[in-house]
Amino acid sequence: MQAFQVSAPLDYTITEVEVPQAAPGEVLVRVSYAGICGSDMHIIHGDNAFVRFPRITGHEFAGTIEALGEGVEGLSIGDRVCIDPVVNCGECYPCRIGRPNVCTALQVIGVHRNGGFEERVNVPARNAHHLPENVGLDAAALVEPYTIAANVLDRMQPIPGDRLLIFGAGVIGLTILQMARALGIEDITVTDVIDERLSTARELGATRTFNGSEEDVEAAIQTLTAGEGIPLIADAACVPALLPQMLRIASAAGRIGLIGFNVNPSDLVQLEVIKKELTLVGSRLNNRKFPEVIDLMASGRLDPLALVSHRLPLAEMPGAIDMLDHHPERARKVLIQISI
Repeated sequence: MQAFQVSAPLDYTITEVEVPQAAPGEVLVRVSYAGICGSDMHIIHGDNAFVRFPRITGHEFAGTIEALGEGVEGLSIGDRVCIDPVVNCGECYPCRIGRPNVCTALQVIGVHRNGGFEERVNVPARNAHHLPENVGLDAAALVEPYTIAANVLDRMQPIPGDRLLIFGAGVIGLTILQMARALGIEDITVTDVIDERLSTARELGATRTFNGSEEDVEAAIQTLTAGEGIPLIADAACVPALLPQMLRIASAAGRIGLIGFNVNPSDLVQLEVIKKELTLVGSRLNNRKFPEVIDLMASGRLDPLALVSHRLPLAEMPGAIDMLDHHPERARKVLIQISI
């Protein structure tokens, strides 16, 4: 069967691999669609410390169960499913307190083990989630990025009436925007430095947008809020140098959600944190958010396909990688069709 395999940084190709077998407790999934994520690009560039090469990437995918491993219950051949990539041990401290997404023995499908950019992939049965009839396999492939958004918003603990500021209008910023609207947050500001992305944010329901390369975002927020600041700030830009500005923009008792894996240090002025009693939270992957996101898609409150800019067959994935590398402004979410 065919797969997209990364053999080393910047060394990737469509190749022939053997069909995997479902081990006990696993299911074999025939992959229909998979989305290209920024994390996949980090692996391709050699910027992910967790991956070991060669690796078949892809952690956003959906398909149909083709085989059941020994002991699997509650799933059947032919079931349409999407896959939570978080594989946890169930025994360590984070797992014991209900935080499996930061398991000390964490494995991520598509990072630590082979993922969805192949025609068939075996995954733990507990990671396969049934799909309602009105959620297509193309939309279901995008459940995972919306769980990232759901997780960071949950970590920030919004309350009715809170305003939200999103730094960055790439795919993750846009999923946070859509998720926030689905959860009832009405006043949402998005800032970026690329006008095309800001235009998309407005199309998807942003209340207002600011281009940070042309406007003083901090001054604009102070004017907008009469000096009070913003209670919720989501960092989807993942630029450490922006943290001091976020601290200044945040309102007293504000919450800032950080999701980037940038290894560069940030300047943190402790006075800003203490005098406002700010809460800074990290958010990694998702903590059992798949059922919530699937329900929101089924109800029509989330429209993931509005985020898709390109649909391409697996054979054209190297070209998609080149486009995302050199012309990221042309793309939002790139969806790879693997089989139907």
